[in-house]
Amino acid sequence: MRIDGLNLIEPIQKALKSEGYTKLTPIQEKAIPHLLEGHDLLGCAQTGTGKTAAFAIPILQGLSYEKRAAQEKRQIKALIVAPTRELAIQIGENFKAYGANLSLKTLVIFGGVSQHPQTKDLVRGIDILVATPGRLLDLIKQKFINLKQVEYFVLDEADMMLDMGMIKDVRKIITYLPKKRQTMCFSATMPDEIAKLTNVILKNPVKIEITPVASTVDTIKQEVYFVDKVNKVKMLISILKDKTVESALVFSRTKHGANKIVQSLEKEGFSAQAIHGNKSQNARQLALSNFKKRKTRILVATDIAARGLDIDELSHVINFDLPEVPETYVHRIGRTGRAGLGGIAISFCDYEEKPLLRDIQKLIGKTIPENTHNPYPLKDTNIKPKERSSRRPSNSKSKNSRPSSGKSKKNPEKVGKIRRERLENQPEKSAKKNSPRKKSNFKER
Repeated sequence: MRIDGLNLIEPIQKALKSEGYTKLTPIQEKAIPHLLEGHDLLGCAQTGTGKTAAFAIPILQGLSYEKRAAQEKRQIKALIVAPTRELAIQIGENFKAYGANLSLKTLVIFGGVSQHPQTKDLVRGIDILVATPGRLLDLIKQKFINLKQVEYFVLDEADMMLDMGMIKDVRKIITYLPKKRQTMCFSATMPDEIAKLTNVILKNPVKIEITPVASTVDTIKQEVYFVDKVNKVKMLISILKDKTVESALVFSRTKHGANKIVQSLEKEGFSAQAIHGNKSQNARQLALSNFKKRKTRILVATDIAARGLDIDELSHVINFDLPEVPETYVHRIGRTGRAGLGGIAISFCDYEEKPLLRDIQKLIGKTIPENTHNPYPLKDTNIKPKERSSRRPSNSKSKNSRPSSGKSKKNPEKVGKIRRERLENQPEKSAKKNSPRKKSNFKER
């Protein structure tokens, strides 16, 4: 369905055309007509399906009809709650783009930065507020935000908020909202906790399900390299030397790991930056901006950004580490293949990660093909013992060397002649003195 087939006002149609939008995605086609009629909505859609426009366009159209006196202060009429700073910023950018020809003011607020610029805009007055839960509650408590005039409420990526422990904050935010409102909830998956929440906040909602999380986007080519952990950086460098990899989003399981990957790539002359929770907001936004503008070819991220990044024509997603939660794999590779475009998702899998790969394949219902053109094939098929386990042999040896145990006399061939004579001639007092210390060390380990 084409955008001009909707009953949208001219200013919004003009803005959408200037953004290059002509056709609706499935979720937009199904959701927008119901939302324009004022229905509540529950949307189950994975990332990259165009759901931001699905709720932003009806909200902008609804607010455009409202009249306000010239001197009357703007009141918050629409509230959108998102789990991450990156996602909140992106939603705010979309509202500003789609409403470019409307006299509406949008503000994005989030933690990790000074609140003063945000509170200045709030005092002046805004129409649309996009917020992360923590900063929103802080400013409500400080009396900078009043939600009594809210007519539209959107809860985006609800399941991610559950994963991040934000549901209690969300429930608290809802208590500040008027009961009469239009509510929209979007979630890639529908855990029981989210289902219970939607039953409370939604009234006779229209339910829309587009591409369940277990169905990875068909336009994405997926492949896996079986490679030892120690060779993953070499494997990554080998892939990135291919000029057809125009832009790559690399996922690391840890923040420290992301930094190490960037350092290794920079040593090889690649332009790369990291984005994760330990980076300042300014550093994260700069890295994201550089990547979007193609100033940086490679962005290394942790899963905090898995659903918050919206990058046009991203050619490759690389899972340097496989995620421990299978659904996260779908959210990661959903960064490419957006809006019907193709993309490539490459995963590295060492021997210890094979169970994670099996879980992912079970979820998506297909086997990810192996790329056999592999300069660093998997060789190490032994699961490394944990650190605690690796200490036991040396500790055990210390135990056996105690004269009081008598074990060294039972195995004289394992102890050198000089060492054995020293132990046998050791004074009894010294043996007693050392014995408890050895036990103490063993317990500490």
